[in-house]
Amino acid sequence: MGKKTKKEAEPPPKDVFDPLTIESKNAATVMLLLNSPEEEVLADVCEAIYRFALKGEENKATLLELGGVEPLTKLLTHEDKIVRRNATMIFGILTSNSDIKKLLRELDVMSSVIAQLAPEEEVVTHEFASLCLANMSVEYMGKVQIFEQGGLEPLIRLLTSPDPDVKKNSIECIYNLVQDVQCRATLQELNAIPPILDLLESEYPIIQLLALKTLDVVTNEKEFRAMLRDSQALDHLIKILETKELNDLHMEALSVMANCLEDKETMVLIQETVLKKLLSFTENSTNPDIQKNAAKAVTKAACDPENRKLFHEQEVEKCLITLLESENDGTKIAASQAISAMSENSSSKQFFNNQGIPQLIQLLKSDNEEVREAAALALANLTTCNHANANAAAKADGIEALINTLSSGRNKVVANAATVLMNMATQEPLRLSIQTHDIMHALRGPLCSANKVVQSKATLAIAAIACDAKARTELRNSGGLEPLVELLRSKNNEVRNHASWAVMVCASDEPTATELCRLGALDILEEIDLSVSRKNKFSEVAYNKLLNHHLSLKYSKTGYLSSSNIINDGFYDCGRILIGTKFLPLKDLCLQEPSDLHTVLLVNSRSSDVEHSYHFSAGFGSPTEEKSEPTSGHNTALSKSATKEKGSRKGRGKKEEEKVKEEEEVAVAPKLTGEGNTDKEWCPPSDPDFCVYVCEVTKSILPITNIREQIELLAKYVAEKMGGKIPKEKLQDFSWQLHISELKFQLKSNVVPIGQIKKGIFCHRALLFKALADKIGIGCSLVRGEYGRAWNEVQLMNEPQKGLTGAFSPPEFYIVDLMFHPGALMKLRSQEADLYRFL
Repeated sequence: MGKKTKKEAEPPPKDVFDPLTIESKNAATVMLLLNSPEEEVLADVCEAIYRFALKGEENKATLLELGGVEPLTKLLTHEDKIVRRNATMIFGILTSNSDIKKLLRELDVMSSVIAQLAPEEEVVTHEFASLCLANMSVEYMGKVQIFEQGGLEPLIRLLTSPDPDVKKNSIECIYNLVQDVQCRATLQELNAIPPILDLLESEYPIIQLLALKTLDVVTNEKEFRAMLRDSQALDHLIKILETKELNDLHMEALSVMANCLEDKETMVLIQETVLKKLLSFTENSTNPDIQKNAAKAVTKAACDPENRKLFHEQEVEKCLITLLESENDGTKIAASQAISAMSENSSSKQFFNNQGIPQLIQLLKSDNEEVREAAALALANLTTCNHANANAAAKADGIEALINTLSSGRNKVVANAATVLMNMATQEPLRLSIQTHDIMHALRGPLCSANKVVQSKATLAIAAIACDAKARTELRNSGGLEPLVELLRSKNNEVRNHASWAVMVCASDEPTATELCRLGALDILEEIDLSVSRKNKFSEVAYNKLLNHHLSLKYSKTGYLSSSNIINDGFYDCGRILIGTKFLPLKDLCLQEPSDLHTVLLVNSRSSDVEHSYHFSAGFGSPTEEKSEPTSGHNTALSKSATKEKGSRKGRGKKEEEKVKEEEEVAVAPKLTGEGNTDKEWCPPSDPDFCVYVCEVTKSILPITNIREQIELLAKYVAEKMGGKIPKEKLQDFSWQLHISELKFQLKSNVVPIGQIKKGIFCHRALLFKALADKIGIGCSLVRGEYGRAWNEVQLMNEPQKGLTGAFSPPEFYIVDLMFHPGALMKLRSQEADLYRFL
């Protein structure tokens, strides 16, 4: 047999390339292989790129620069499973780079990545696909693309994956997605709460933490809280709190529980078990962060009245007082805020009366402004509408601490401190105590603040404290009125209203009201009242209050003086002034030359040296009056006293009378023109006749006990002094204009003392009636009409009704006739009264 020969191997086909092994250390060379049609080559290239990218951020940037990202995205949809897996692994690593994430959003590859979450894919593919999505979901547009491509459902399914990395990546991506409201709504539809709760049992803390953070976000909505309640989630949370080894998760667990406690249904469910454990855990914990978060949980839950009631039943106040004494500022702040929330419950507010308020007062002295702010807010809430707590704050030396707090640079601290002081000032003993601490000087700073809340609270404090003359004097002396008046110009409604209220209170005495007018408060308030949008009840009352201290201006602007507006010496009527017209002081009017302008009527009973020459014994009239007889021809209203007056004057003789009259005229003229007087010595023109009128009515009418009779006699007296009864048909013939012109020429001034007018019509008689009535205590108003008309209104009780002994009908208003039938009283709404006023 011949020797056997070895069979030769068959040569490869001519159209197949011989195997080639290439070793490349250049990334650019490897990028070229991404276009290879061979699956093995692509798988190996992807694996090499994965290892390259894993080495650092610089390598990821290099791959981006070389243009390798776009061809890699095409491999996500490759037919070969290994190629898809390796490409997905690359993107799990690359998406930590922000530039690559931006490019992937532009390439719109999210659907390809989400497809790798399919159940038939390998666990490794799930891990890196979910990692890629977690990285992409950090930014808003990434969230939008994942949600729109339906990524939420497969992510929820992967929460039950056996691989912890897949769970971790999936819950992290879900946590990022639920920051958006649309994603939360879909999460609820997909019933995601049970698998998320299951993650709380995981042995990996990072998975538990991400699950808790996700629950913390979603439980801000009521529907998710109900789902947690139905799933007994609170038991899971308490279990975490009771496990010391899980102390890293305690804060997040408390935060979720805080959200759940906002529902009163949850509170009712847990009040006997979980709530007690929670409060005990909080009080005994040594971790300040846990205590802080527990207090925050109470604050959130206490927003509901029913929850506050349940908290009070579990004595949450004791826990909060314990937290106030913590050395940690964050815990003190959270406890103070919880007390603020609980103070809405009246029983809790009462509990803090003996405990809690002293600690809060001490916190006002803290160097930490946030601590002071929280303490001041708690005190403000506790003392609102609660006198006992306001007293408790004062007993804890709170007044000085609060006033010192007004100088804080933190607006909320100042605003809350001012609120507490305002609450205290509602009690007179505390208000007086506050006034001894230079409070008005301390409030000047807040009044000048640019913060609207501070301005508002400061003005309220002013309004509460300035009830006493001493406080108002201090406010004037400290320069506080000027910034207060400026706040009337505020564009903020609340600030403007409160400033108006404060001005109203401050206008309770003459010196303060005068200073407010000098600073322009009256003009500003008038401007406010003319504005439809800015007008308010406070500004209206403040305006009238200031006008009540300047009756001359009030009568000129409003044409009305009430019975409580008592005319005093120095009052003058310069007629109705138009809006925008300057109201001149009496001195300026007196120094003007006489003209055809409106006559200024002056009321002044102050004595002068000339007047002292008259011995105003009972029954003495004016020298001018004695010379003329009443025009009516009837006996005077005070006929008996008048007879006595004339008899007593006969002995004086004609020469003496002429001498006295001459002295009077000489004395009056210089005062009216201002001659011979310096500015410092200037005083209003004297009115001897009016002084006589006052003496006469005081002696003759004041002693009368019947008010109706007093009014009738005074009306007749006024008519007698002003030219007597004037029949309606002869009113046009009554030459009062000439008489007034002669007086103005004689006095060399437009200002005419009311007593010197012997021929007067409606406006003169009504003013004289009001001035004399105020002197003897007859209540009446003065009303200006049109075309020189003016009248007086009085209020009288009606006579007893027939058949009803002692029964009176309601009081009615009457107009006093001073012209046609002096002394007659006309019912205000009657036709007769209308004719008197308007025709």
